[in-house]
Amino acid sequence: MKSNSNAMPRGVSAGKTVNFSVLKRVVKMLYGYYPKLLPITVCCILFAAITATLPAIFQQQVISVIEDWYESRDWVSAKEAIIPKMILLGGFYLISLIATILQTQIMAVMTQGFLDNMRKTMFNGMQDLPIKYFDTHKHGDIMSYYTNDIDALRQLISQAMPALLQAFIVIVGVFSIMLWYSLWMTLVVLAGVLIMLIVSKKLAGGSSKYFIRQQMSIGKAEGFVQEFMSGQKVVKVFNHEQKAQEDFDAVNNTLYEDSNRAHSYANCLGPINMNLGNILYVVIAAVGGLFLLSDMSNISISGLAFDISIVVPFLNMTRQFSGNINQVSQQINSIVMGLAGAERIFALMDEAPESDDGYVTLVNVEESENGELKETENRTGIWAWKHPHHDGTVTYTKVQGDVRLFDVDFGYTDDKIVLHNIDVYAEPGQKVAFVGATGAGKTTITNLINRFYDIADGKIRYDGININKIKKSDLRRSLGIVLQDTNLFTGTVMENIRYGRLDASDEECIEAARLAGADDFITRLPLGYETPLSNNGSNLSQGQRQLIAIARAAVADPPVMILDEATSSIDTRTEAIVQKGMDRLMQGRTVFVIAHRLSTVKNSDVIMVLDKGRIIERGSHESLIEQKGKYYQLYTGAFELE
Repeated sequence: MKSNSNAMPRGVSAGKTVNFSVLKRVVKMLYGYYPKLLPITVCCILFAAITATLPAIFQQQVISVIEDWYESRDWVSAKEAIIPKMILLGGFYLISLIATILQTQIMAVMTQGFLDNMRKTMFNGMQDLPIKYFDTHKHGDIMSYYTNDIDALRQLISQAMPALLQAFIVIVGVFSIMLWYSLWMTLVVLAGVLIMLIVSKKLAGGSSKYFIRQQMSIGKAEGFVQEFMSGQKVVKVFNHEQKAQEDFDAVNNTLYEDSNRAHSYANCLGPINMNLGNILYVVIAAVGGLFLLSDMSNISISGLAFDISIVVPFLNMTRQFSGNINQVSQQINSIVMGLAGAERIFALMDEAPESDDGYVTLVNVEESENGELKETENRTGIWAWKHPHHDGTVTYTKVQGDVRLFDVDFGYTDDKIVLHNIDVYAEPGQKVAFVGATGAGKTTITNLINRFYDIADGKIRYDGININKIKKSDLRRSLGIVLQDTNLFTGTVMENIRYGRLDASDEECIEAARLAGADDFITRLPLGYETPLSNNGSNLSQGQRQLIAIARAAVADPPVMILDEATSSIDTRTEAIVQKGMDRLMQGRTVFVIAHRLSTVKNSDVIMVLDKGRIIERGSHESLIEQKGKYYQLYTGAFELE
């Protein structure tokens, strides 16, 4: 299926603001880290409480000392009164510094632990997703979940949330002191803050939807770059650099527009609120002066005398109060981006996993002289299907490789059926070949056998057992697959061969390479089997990569093999070498072969010709040639081309 560049994770909407239930989910997940969360919270409270209360309290006391000195001119008494206060103030600020250091260090450890678990959960969940998900989502966009979205979530947890907690505590503390000093002046401050909140809400509402779009646009841009890197040779061969640049410019311009709109709203929020705070400071200074002149000394909750020792701290508290409101508004950017990233991550985590109702498993068995099968933990080379029944009994069916499809229909979507009434009978040890034009449905049939997709109608039986009853992992373990597109992983040649069976010894891997005809070129590599591979084995030829893939399937030693264009990328000379190894590999196994080179399927027991999702001919090579039908036309045409 084609990748859908416009596909969005389920539950994410580009046109709406973030659903703050996502924040609730993030906070709920953070509860699991309460051993670290508790000291972080305590440190935040200490820092915020000291920041909020001490300046106002000590400033008033210092002003009182100065007023006493002004009346008495007693330097000794003033010195004795103010020095202990300064020492105490310094001690509190030292505690604040220590609390800040502890909070940042513990927060860093907790955040990285949280993100580490998030990445593991995402990756583990991704392993359970059906193949259809990866067919309909660009790989670069999926990668964006692990990079851009995780980083946005990191900023939310490590920066925005602690800053919000501290700002909230400071705001509550300062507000309480302001209320204690003067009710009317506090109401004036609240009026100014209300204006700031209205402005913040308006601008934040405008930016949040664009921050969500920005996250999605970044994913699309990364998907485009990943796709371009994979197809770089094709771009250069056809001289499409200019076209690629134009396509990237279009994707990048969309990202620019979304980011520009998001930040144009968000970036003006800070300056506007800062200037509103400055205006509020001037208003409070004027109101305080008027109150002093009008002798409104008893308008406070505490009944404190309203004088200059109240007005000066109040001015500083006003700046502190509005500054923390501005701090909260500044964190809106990180909050919105973090929640947008979290929403995409949760959408990936909430994707429905591949369903598997199978209960029949693949086990190693020992076979007695009378044919009785006994399960064993040891690798015996004899496999059986362990089939538990409703009455509590268990039967063992020896794996023979008998695969049959009965009247199978299938479509990737419900409204477009691509396979019609498919009947296939592959007896144990038979080699069954599928031939036909591109898009005829050859690969689709093998995808149904290993249950990458489930059939719409009909039945598939494996050794007489409906494959829906077999656990998918066990079903796939019994099938060795060599695909047309070879995928090698970063590691040594030996590790890539061992990927077929992780408990295989070095000797077994080498034997598998010999069987596939790969040993000759591997031993001539600089480090032999320990030669490192990277970037999908780019330091090897296409044929060499395919030989390693065949060796990987050989070491798995499965009872059934599926070869999907396995020799399509191998030259004629190498093909002859590989064919000998594959003949040995296929001996005693049921094999499904998909090939465009009809010369490779001549010795098949059964050849099935597909056309537009239907089997139109079947039989041996000789019988199909005698029929002079579609296969005859394909074969003679191919022969003439050769």
